[in-house]
Amino acid sequence: MRALLIVNPHATSTNERRRDLLAHALAGELSLRVAHTENRGHAAHLAAAAADSGVDLIVVHGGDGTVNEVVNGLMYRGVRPDSPLLAVVPGGSTNVFARALGIDADPTLATEQILEALTAHRIRVVSLGRADDRYFTFNAGLGLDAEAVHNVEKRRRGGSPISNFLHFRMTVSGYFRSDRKHPRMTVELPGRDPIEGAYLAFVSNVDPWTYFGKRPVRTNPGTAPWGGLGVFTMTKLGVPTALRASAEILRGHPPSNSSKSIIRAQDEAWVTVRCKEPVDLQVDGDYLGTRSEVEFVSVPNALRLVL
Repeated sequence: MRALLIVNPHATSTNERRRDLLAHALAGELSLRVAHTENRGHAAHLAAAAADSGVDLIVVHGGDGTVNEVVNGLMYRGVRPDSPLLAVVPGGSTNVFARALGIDADPTLATEQILEALTAHRIRVVSLGRADDRYFTFNAGLGLDAEAVHNVEKRRRGGSPISNFLHFRMTVSGYFRSDRKHPRMTVELPGRDPIEGAYLAFVSNVDPWTYFGKRPVRTNPGTAPWGGLGVFTMTKLGVPTALRASAEILRGHPPSNSSKSIIRAQDEAWVTVRCKEPVDLQVDGDYLGTRSEVEFVSVPNALRLVL
């Protein structure tokens, strides 16, 4: 089997020795070529070229951003029956997609999982989300979370270390700076009246939405990587409603009598969000700038994963 190992050498939880051990283990079972990413966007180009050259398997070792780039490279021609298999070896600080799929956080154990799955021919076909023309593996969001991602990226460019706590701090500070009296969004879903007066829109492709350390953050429990999209929005953003929503997503089991201002939708084929003014957008933790309108679409049977 021809395989390409795409490595982000700057990923948070990787080092040269670990990468060498990973490559050695894979090379013992596969016809392996190794490529290191050199800059932002490079992983997407490597994956697209590999798909066109007939590579059978792409293994990506990096964080969520590198995984997202590889997926977008594989999908640049859309869903293809001849697309390479994909395997993920976590290398970032959070690794949401890998963890949601049950991939071990330890790169050595994750590599063993991949080799065992290949031997047993364990392949799962999963869906992706797409925000306009950008695919995502685990989540996308407009508003509060995207504003936090934007502020974290500013800190990253300034040389600050990135952590879950920094994301949490940026989210909390962003909440208290936000305009909680004038909602900016209308959320449209199949088969129902538009949701007017929304303050934010979170769209999930898997569950959990993300992790805070070891604790899963679950906006839409039950969202599966082989189903449609989960949608979470709020039409009130006052402190009582925000505290209630925070408790629900950290507890992971929203009560049946949840506030009418906290709205969830499950297994949706699409969701369109229109904004009165440009709003920050993030996809898989990557800040994409501001948008006045975004169409989120579920793309079924998009990838074949080695699990």
